[in-house]
Amino acid sequence: MERGPELRHVEIVHLHTYGPTPYTDPQWKDSFSLRALFVAENTRAAVNAGHASYTPIFLSDVPALFARGSQLAVDVAFIQVSPPDAHGYCSLGSSVDVTKAAVDAASHVVALVNPHVPRTHGDSFIHASQLDYAVQWDKPLYTVEPKKPDAAQLRIGQHIAELVEDGATLQLGIGAIPDAVLQALTDRHDLGIHSEMFSDGVLDLVERGVITGACKSLDRGKIVASFVVGTRRLLDFIDDNPMVELHPSDYTNNSHVIRQFEHMVAINSAIQVDLTGQVCAESVGTRMFSGVGGQMDFLRGAALARQGRPIIALPATARAFSSMANGKKFAHSSILGIGALEPVDGYITRITPLLTPGAAVTTSRAHVHYVVTEYGVAALHGRDLAERARSLIAIAAPQFREQLERAASDLHLI
Repeated sequence: MERGPELRHVEIVHLHTYGPTPYTDPQWKDSFSLRALFVAENTRAAVNAGHASYTPIFLSDVPALFARGSQLAVDVAFIQVSPPDAHGYCSLGSSVDVTKAAVDAASHVVALVNPHVPRTHGDSFIHASQLDYAVQWDKPLYTVEPKKPDAAQLRIGQHIAELVEDGATLQLGIGAIPDAVLQALTDRHDLGIHSEMFSDGVLDLVERGVITGACKSLDRGKIVASFVVGTRRLLDFIDDNPMVELHPSDYTNNSHVIRQFEHMVAINSAIQVDLTGQVCAESVGTRMFSGVGGQMDFLRGAALARQGRPIIALPATARAFSSMANGKKFAHSSILGIGALEPVDGYITRITPLLTPGAAVTTSRAHVHYVVTEYGVAALHGRDLAERARSLIAIAAPQFREQLERAASDLHLI
């Protein structure tokens, strides 16, 4: 950033990040441009204002995107690593995901060598000889404190827990709902973790002996992920812990790998689900909120597993809010006003007749098996449109069910 005035047309590419992103400020438009492969809170405003771009892509595909000669060549990889061990190997720590691929593809590698970076096992090591420049750095990593689940999220967790059997392998994200699921699983035995990421909620079940990985078809006894996000307690847990292995996302998110876990339970979130089962997890209408990530990787992999259970989880309602662009309420229907729903007591329904205009379909209705809200579980796989609509209305917030039934009738779904 200090060199901003002398630099021109530098493209910055990254996934989910934490901390300030001053390079997205419009004043630097001639110096820096951001290509976000996942939209985080610190880049959301820039993407939606057109000061940064977003690339929809499965997390499993990103390593190949970086490969030499691909359409997204990496000139310089800026990374953070642990100090080298006696053999000269540095660990990528809590973020292997696509970082390993960036190192392999980049023409130049610049590393912050930081003693606060945990040494993680798995495919997380690079040799010091791969570093073109090494910069001594001694600052703590960004940490994220867990949010306590509210009553609705706890009920969602309980409903999902009913779908999880002893010996199951779990994929979880970050946030209150995954933590609520884990809190409801304290009486299970020999659960495993194979996930693109995990957070602090896993630690309590490890300490209770619930998560052992003893029944996993692959990587038995191991907690496997591509990155972790959480507190310093979590970073200390993964440091030099043989139970935890971090691998690149083209392994963790490979559907062929995921399908080999017989009891694979994939739990992913959504912004909206329409009455046919289409899932939007990326945007609120046309406004970008997050990204594709690994949702489809894991939902499809779990669907292909012999006794897999792909789950979409979301609260049934959200607070109504106004568009920053025009000051009007976001619509929750689609064309011609069909199925338009009014907010009730300042809340809107997230089970909607149709997705908000401009919303991205992150997961197609043919891929969706289970949708869970605080009001129950809708099993959609193999159901026709009328059965889907009725099942989803049954797990919508009660104050919206009558409106949803009228909309479903208007749309000739029921």
